[in-house]
Parts: sequence; C-alpha cells; structure tokens
Amino acid sequence: MKTRIATRPCPGRESEQLARGGIHPVLARVYAARGLSDPRELASELQALLPPAALLQIDAAAVYLADAIAARKKMTIVADYDCDGATACATALRGLRAMGANVDYIVPNRFEYGYGLTPEIVELTARSTAPDIIITVDNGIASIDGVEAARARGIEVVVTDHHLPGDALPDARVIVNPNQPECGFPSKHLAGVGVVFYVLLALRAELRKRGVFDAGTQPKLDSLLDLVALGTVADVVKLDTNNRILVAQGLKRMRAGRMHPGVAALFRVAGREARSASPFDLGFALGPRLNAAGRLEDMSLGIECLVTDDEERAWQIAQQLNEINLKRREIEAEMQDTALLHLDDFKPADASTIAVFDDGWHQGVIGIVASRLKEKFYRPTITFAPAGDGWIKGSGRSIPGFHLRDALDLVSKRVPGLIDKFGGHAMAAGLSIRLEHFDTFREAFEAVGRGWLSEAQLERVVETDGPLEEDCYSVQFIELLDGQVWGQGFAPPVFCDEFRVVSQRILKDRHLKLLLERNGRRYDAIWFGNTASLGERARVAFRLDANEYNGVTKVQLLVEHAEPA
Repeated sequence: MKTRIATRPCPGRESEQLARGGIHPVLARVYAARGLSDPRELASELQALLPPAALLQIDAAAVYLADAIAARKKMTIVADYDCDGATACATALRGLRAMGANVDYIVPNRFEYGYGLTPEIVELTARSTAPDIIITVDNGIASIDGVEAARARGIEVVVTDHHLPGDALPDARVIVNPNQPECGFPSKHLAGVGVVFYVLLALRAELRKRGVFDAGTQPKLDSLLDLVALGTVADVVKLDTNNRILVAQGLKRMRAGRMHPGVAALFRVAGREARSASPFDLGFALGPRLNAAGRLEDMSLGIECLVTDDEERAWQIAQQLNEINLKRREIEAEMQDTALLHLDDFKPADASTIAVFDDGWHQGVIGIVASRLKEKFYRPTITFAPAGDGWIKGSGRSIPGFHLRDALDLVSKRVPGLIDKFGGHAMAAGLSIRLEHFDTFREAFEAVGRGWLSEAQLERVVETDGPLEEDCYSVQFIELLDGQVWGQGFAPPVFCDEFRVVSQRILKDRHLKLLLERNGRRYDAIWFGNTASLGERARVAFRLDANEYNGVTKVQLLVEHAEPA
C-alpha cells in the first residue's frame, strides 16, 4: 500500500485575515487550510451556538413535550448502545427530569433486539415501563415498523436522531433530525447527543414562555455539556464550528472539575487528568470504556455510570467498564490475528475493498476490527460475525471518497434480496445477510469499489501543514495547540520538513526511536508501530508533543510518516 506526504493548500488571503484578527500566524495558516476565514468561526462561547429554531419541527417537539409534562404523561427513552447513545440518554434523562418530566429509559441488548426502535423493542418497552410516549435518542429515523408497532399500542413516538434517513420517514408524532428532508439547520453534523441537547434548549424556552420557570429558576442546561462533548467526540462526527463550541464548552467544564461523577470516574479509571482534558482523552480513553459495555454486554451499565449522582457508585461502575474494556481488547487482538490469517494472500493492488467473515468472531467487536484493517490496508472494509440461525452481521469502516451507506444501497439495488437490512453514514455502516450469500456479497461490494475508487484514492495521503517555523518547536507553542479543539473534519496540525537522521534504534521490537537534526538543532522523535529504518536524510511528517521525563518537559516529534529526502 502506497503512502505519500502532501501539503494542504493554504489560501493566503484568509490566512492573513485571521492573523490580522489577532491569531498566531502559524495557527492562522493552519485554520485557513481547514476552510476558516473569519476569526468569529473560532468562537467558543455558548452565545455563538446556532439557534434551535432552525431545526425542523423542534418547536413542535417543545410544545408537545411541555404539554406531556403538564399532563404528567409517562415517557421512556429508547437509546442506541454506543457512546453517543449513552450520553444522549443520560442528557435526555437528566434534562427532562430537571424540567419536571416523569421519564425512564430502556437500553435493549444489541444482540437480541438489533439496532433502532424495532417492534420487539416496542413490546419490551410496553411490558417493562408502560409509557405513553417513547423518545428515541441517536436512533429512530429508519424505524418505520417500530413506530407503527408503537402507534398500534397507543404509544406516541418522538424521534431524535442524526443518522441519514432512508427513502421513507417513520410516521412519528414529531421528528427532530438535522438530516431529515427540508431541515434547514446549517450544521448537519450534530451527534445524537447534540440533537437531544437542542431539544432540551427548545423545551426550556417553551416552559419559560408558559411561566413554569423564569430566567432565575430555570434548570441550568450547561451542566450537561460534559456529556454532550463526550458523545460528540466519541461518535467521530465532523467538528464544524457549532460542534467545536459544544466540545470546547464541555472540556472547559471538565478542566474546571465541574462534571458528572461518572465522567470524573472514567477519567480516573483511564489514568487521565481531567484538568487537562482534551478531545483525544474523550475519543480514545473515555469513549472506548463506555462503548465496551455496549459491545460485549449491554449499555445499561454505561448509562448508569452517567446518570448516577453517587460518586462511590460511579467509581464502582467505571472499574467494571474498565474490566470489560480490557476483555474487549483481548478479543479484538485475537480477532485481528485471525483476520490477518484470512487475508494472508490478500494483495491490495488487486482489490479495492475487503469483506471478511469468521465463525468464531464476536459481533460486538467487528466494527473495531474493520477499523484496524481499514487502517492497515487503506481499503473500505466490512467484517462479519455469526448472528445465529444462518444470519451474519457485518460492520464496515470506509476511507474518504467512498460513501459506505450509499455503497450498500447500490449493492442492495443491484442484487435485490441479498441484504436483509443496512444503515449508517459515509464512513461507518452495518448490515445483515445470510451466511450462504457471503461470497455473492463480497463480489458485489468489490464491483462497487472498483467502479467508484480510482488508484489515487486508494493511496494513503498524509496531509500536512508544511514546515514549522524554528521558534515554534517549543512547549509554549504546544500548549497553544493543545488549547484548541481538534478532531474529525478539523484535523490537528501535522507539520513536515527535511531532517538529517543523527541516530535511530528500535524500541520494544515495535517502535523507531530517532534523533533528528535541522539547522543545527536536534530533536527527539518516535515513530510508533514502525521498525523500518530511515536513510541519512528524511522528509518527515510529524506532530508536536511535550514529553515529560524526570520533571523536565522537552519537545518530541511524533512521526506520522517519513520518506527518503
């Protein structure tokens, strides 16, 4: 698989404009290369959030929920089983209760009930909590049969979701989703938890209008922003201006120690410092521990962690989640080894996609394995595990330029009846098929890949922001970078320059430790997961890292890729 280093184009005028607005010249260049042109797009205060009114049907949702609270109607939240679903559930539960709602939640086991509001889940909900109203969070836009089943039982459904809709919408009482047809909300990238937060803002405004609260007595919804930030980052949605505000505000609360006991416990069990919380911590330390519950057991444990106000209980659950995550990592490592055996004779040059099945795999972990294989081979990848009764379930991850959900849609149109059900986004999707149709699916999926992907798209490109000025190789500059909100669609800066390789050695059989020199100045560097040595001059793409050792902090370069200069 080919990898090459490229420099992002940077529009000079926008860069100058940002620098004139008081932004550090290197940051101005980095921001301009990511499409920003106005310092106001970097606002992180809550006042700069897009107003809720632009979301289609949000006012109707607020009126309906306000009436339901007044009538003491019973509500049940039906959540998805990932981190976004768990934080959305906790946010909805805490917010609605603060506004006087009689509300409970249910998290179906993904292995028994599948994804979304299914007729089986409606039956389970009716039996266990007997609600008047079901509120879906982070799911429901595709649940046509489930909404029908609820209505048949006299249960109204409010759908809050952010996934892409299919050809038809469910016949729900009200739907709030920035991606539904005719919704003019400028940010299509809200996570499920972001949509719920907006619904709560609109509901609170409606209750103020009715005189239930005034500005002094209304519940403080900003206390929910730690949950909103965690779900937004963990769901890998694009961090556009609006999402960056939500995340920045959540991080600010975490750093100040103003977070829910469950979030604090997750920081502690992950060995991370909340006072220097970063999007990286949320995406790679807290998020996976919550997700592990939904992958291997059921997500109610993760939600309980986020809704309890008892610090001792939160700490107990966080430790349990940590254990489940360790087990998840073991299963994942075994599955990855098996996957590489299946792909032993796989030649990336001859294929544009990967589809692989093993009858010993765990369906809760296939998504992560797909992600790892996609990273290794840089091909859209779907991994399948057994789902009982001759069915197999697949979870896929994609590369830029290949819309995974649309690809599955095309396969299902070309080979009718092949896919039982499917759904997802551009970069991640899931489906179920019969085991005996696996080879047919693999061929049909590969045919779409060959039609859609050019050779250039199957080359991994490490995008960089070009050379870094000498005085920016400093701990102060790293602190400045760490203070910004980087993430999906707003990539952290990677710089690139030519260095002399002074020395290199292999660490722990897995990593390359380097000493690099440029203009007479020397820098420690490390290339994780790479053992191939470099020549005496190299072009290096790197991120800056402050490495603390024996109480001394030094600048270290984290190598993303290197090639002979």
